[in-house]
Amino acid sequence: MPWKRNVLASHLGRPDGKKNKKFSLEPVAKELESVLGKPVQFLDDCVGDNTLKALKDPSDGTVVLLENLRFYAEETGSSKDENKKKVKADPEKVKEFRAKLAQLGEIYVNDAFGTAHRAHSSMMGDGYKVRAAGFLLDKELEYFAKVLHDPAKPFLAILGGAKIADKIPLITNLLNNVTAMIISGGMAFTFLKVLNGMEIGKSLFDEKGSELVNDIVCKAKEKDVNILFPIDFVIANKIDKQPDKVEHVDATQGIPGNMMGLDHGQASSEMFAGAICASQTIVWNGPPGLFENELFSKGTESMLEAVIGATNRGATTIVGGGDTATACLKFGGADKVSHVSTGGGASLELLEGKILPGVAALSDA
Repeated sequence: MPWKRNVLASHLGRPDGKKNKKFSLEPVAKELESVLGKPVQFLDDCVGDNTLKALKDPSDGTVVLLENLRFYAEETGSSKDENKKKVKADPEKVKEFRAKLAQLGEIYVNDAFGTAHRAHSSMMGDGYKVRAAGFLLDKELEYFAKVLHDPAKPFLAILGGAKIADKIPLITNLLNNVTAMIISGGMAFTFLKVLNGMEIGKSLFDEKGSELVNDIVCKAKEKDVNILFPIDFVIANKIDKQPDKVEHVDATQGIPGNMMGLDHGQASSEMFAGAICASQTIVWNGPPGLFENELFSKGTESMLEAVIGATNRGATTIVGGGDTATACLKFGGADKVSHVSTGGGASLELLEGKILPGVAALSDA
């Protein structure tokens, strides 16, 4: 028997607690109609008397989409003033807003994994006796549980990105579980400069993170975790669609002062593929190169091919993080790995060992 009404609530962009037509969900309602093959009623607000009146006595199975939750500062708990300064929402108004959300239905279903790491009003389900996980959220938690609790070994983590300092909680927690770790992308240059004295030219260097390199390597040795770094690079004189100079160098040569590393080379790809092929569990967060530019995309493509190959051989493979997921889609790998996570910050916080507020708020099974 269908529910009398199915009320959908979501957000779009960062309207900073103010109504802004640019961030309206009205176009989403039209797309939903196409996907569902049935009418979707769009309401121009998400709470209040007019919204409740519109939801009264619907026909069986009615689908309703509410306007952007973030048009209210009480959703995120803050807004921005005319000077773009953050202004905290009144706690009493936040309570009132949550009470109004609780009037929209009888059962609360959270399917927004990508926002589950935020203690936003719509993530808490306050006032609902039943707070359940949707199919997507359930799938995300199922796959991350495989990684966080008794993963099949060997377990490999592949980490990219620019700043070591931002990834410290992630690296520290993963070192307790993984067999090996690949550190690539911008982060690799800081490690290689500190550990080997490698000349990195104009490549990314994380000054704050550089102070943590030796501690990370020491912990890896204590845990018997093998860390792999790129051994060759594709370099250019600038980040551009058509840079003046593109060259290949080995790590032993270093990178000239007027050049920067924008991808790893073929030798690194082959080395990484060996580690990937030997693994039964793989978590990949952060692409190894500037994959948006074809000149610097080969490292990411070859890494994806190796991860797909491992998946075909029975490994559990999880791709997380916005850029990595985008790369996976770009190179046709989204349906060829075990799971592409929809959560950037949420997946990172899970891998860091944190409890997500939106998950903690769910009813006990």
